Amino acid sequence: MKNKKYFQLTQNGDEVDIQIYGNITSWEWLESDISSYTLSKQIENLDCNKINLYINSYGGEVAEGLAIYNQLKRHKANVKTVCDGFACSAASVIFMAGDERVMSTASLLMIHNAWQYCEGNAKQLRKQADDLDKITQASVNVYMQEVNITEQKLKNMLDAETWITPQDALEMGFATSIVNEKDTDIISQSVKKSLMELIFNAKNENQEDDAQEKDKNKDDEQDNKDDVDENNEQDNKDDENDKKDEESNKDKKEDEPKEFNMNSFFNAIKNINVK
Repeated sequence: MKNKKYFQLTQNGDEVDIQIYGNITSWEWLESDISSYTLSKQIENLDCNKINLYINSYGGEVAEGLAIYNQLKRHKANVKTVCDGFACSAASVIFMAGDERVMSTASLLMIHNAWQYCEGNAKQLRKQADDLDKITQASVNVYMQEVNITEQKLKNMLDAETWITPQDALEMGFATSIVNEKDTDIISQSVKKSLMELIFNAKNENQEDDAQEKDKNKDDEQDNKDDVDENNEQDNKDDENDKKDEESNKDKKEDEPKEFNMNSFFNAIKNINVK
């Protein structure tokens, strides 16, 4: 039987998106099943700076979950894990591999102690119980890398098979952030408000500039008017002086003897009727 890939892997430039939407198991019976072997073959040669890992899984085998956790922590890329629905049991361990661990308000984590079906005599059962404590401790070590609660409190939560809300996960350090559509709306409103403030401030600055420009234009107009009045006054003075000069020249011409015009003399002779 040919195994099918349990996830979708897409690469866009320096970022890779991986979806884990199934059981975490070494036996990939279903299309959605995941194994650490298949994942390691897919990501070992990935040349990227960021891996976005989206999780919706009820969990599965502890060994497979721990192996995937270690593969992701070992990769050179920055890892962002996103809980799209449930990240239960071994899937919650994988979720802890993220440098960024993001939950939506419509998502949950679930943690519990390791368990298995077992049989045997009393001695064998007591050994299996001790083994399960050690197996659980491996997951405890993973959680304690990031959470801000005591190990005893964590173990109490494991004993109680605890479902963890996004807000509790954020407060205890399981998650680093919570996102949802409302947050996006708030961000959009904040951006819109900032833009409106920028526009309003720019408008006020433009109005101030316009007012200053108007005042400057008025000053320039007044200066031009003064210059025009001054020029007109000077022109009037020049006109008066020219007029006086013309009158003076006219008087001088009248006093001067008129120059004899030969052409006029001959024309006058021609017009005389000879009888």
